[in-house]
Amino acid sequence: EEIQRETAYPDGKVEKLLKNGCHLIYFPNGTWKKVGSDGKTITITFFNGDVKQVLPDQTVIYYYADAKTTHTTYSDGLEVLQFSNGQIEKHYPDGKKEITFPDQTIKNLFTDGQEESIFPDGTIVRIQRDGSKTIEFNNGQRELHTAQFKRREYPDGTVKTVYMNGQQETKYVSGRVRVKDKDGNIIMDTKL
Repeated sequence: EEIQRETAYPDGKVEKLLKNGCHLIYFPNGTWKKVGSDGKTITITFFNGDVKQVLPDQTVIYYYADAKTTHTTYSDGLEVLQFSNGQIEKHYPDGKKEITFPDQTIKNLFTDGQEESIFPDGTIVRIQRDGSKTIEFNNGQRELHTAQFKRREYPDGTVKTVYMNGQQETKYVSGRVRVKDKDGNIIMDTKL
């Protein structure tokens, strides 16, 4: 690109105006700045290898060279971080966060304290503010974990509950109920 004008400043800064309308500014520490001919597209390449781009729509893309991480901030407030291991985080203006891990597990962190993880096999884990957890398996089974018990619900309607004291209760679709103590001894069975 042909240089139209070059100016050297006493502080060591050098500014070049190119014929295509771009400005290049070189700083003594090795940082340089390019202002596009539109005056709105700006790229700053820092001495440490970091690069900051400002696009005409005010999107800011910052690349951290040492960490090999890109942080993009959109004009609507959405921030996206892309890490070198493939992890991507989206930070929404309302405070919600969505993290996509390298194995494609997706974790949503909601502003009210709830969490949701969606695993590649289709399993979904939801954690409520009170710490209770619901797990939905891709085979149709469902688990509920609370401070008092863990309960598994099967697609055929069978429900098995294990209480914190170790007691187990299984309710079958037929109406049969079987209860075992913490050692696995049957203490009640209503065989029909």
